[in-house]
Amino acid sequence: MNNKALLLALALAATAPLATAQDVAAGQKKAAMCIGCHGIPGYQASFPEVHRVPMIAGQNAKYIASALTAYKKGERRHPSMRGLAGSLSDADIADLSAFYEQQGASAVKPVAARTAPAPQPEVAALLTKGACASCHGTDYNKPIDPSYPKIAGQHADYLYVALKSYKTDGNPALGRANGIMAGQVKNFTLAELKAMARHIGSLPGDLKTVPESRFR
Repeated sequence: MNNKALLLALALAATAPLATAQDVAAGQKKAAMCIGCHGIPGYQASFPEVHRVPMIAGQNAKYIASALTAYKKGERRHPSMRGLAGSLSDADIADLSAFYEQQGASAVKPVAARTAPAPQPEVAALLTKGACASCHGTDYNKPIDPSYPKIAGQHADYLYVALKSYKTDGNPALGRANGIMAGQVKNFTLAELKAMARHIGSLPGDLKTVPESRFR
């Protein structure tokens, strides 16, 4: 990512919705609409594409808020998420974001204590070409700004679908409008995006699914 693009990304991050610690209790009550997918370990979505739903416990609140707002505005196109996000107020989004950021924190092992597998040379070259660490951090678990997601350890099939969505245009059920990511992914083939997603998904990270007791 060049300096101009990085400055633009940081400027956009500064305008993203915020969530605060006092929102956590309210967010826990409002999460009932989320647990049917995000509260079941390994749960797999079947429409509009088949993939495991992302782990969001332990994710940055600022990123979750930004993503939900993008679904609400239609900047991210996904029928289920658009329908759910469209029903949320700004306060609801802040509450849910704060709740999920802290939900996995108490059970997360220090990432530094776990060994990250080294990428294959060809995958390392792809990650360098994409300058992925310049936004998501050297370990892909400590982004340079909390409006960017932690992606280390995220489900590889979800990461691939997410990356591919930035290439998608003109589909009302798929796609994401983000100038920075769209500019990045256009430089890669789908096979290369899948290889990158597979490696990043194999890394140790903070993300997890915290199952509801009814789903244990």
